[in-house]
Amino acid sequence: MGAIERSGYRFIPEYSVISQNGAIHVYNKERFIEEIPFSFSGKFPETDQIEELVNKYCQNHNL
Repeated sequence: MGAIERSGYRFIPEYSVISQNGAIHVYNKERFIEEIPFSFSGKFPETDQIEELVNKYCQNHNL
């Protein structure tokens, strides 16, 4: 899965299959804002899981 863009923000997911965890890096333009950590099981995180985390972030930050 590539970057997700919403309201001028870019969300870039990265994950480790070995550690079974990952993070979504949040940027506004080129400026790093924060990291949203998550965990998953299987070979990769589900697209729905990442989209839900981005949706919650946008709702919580009124984006």
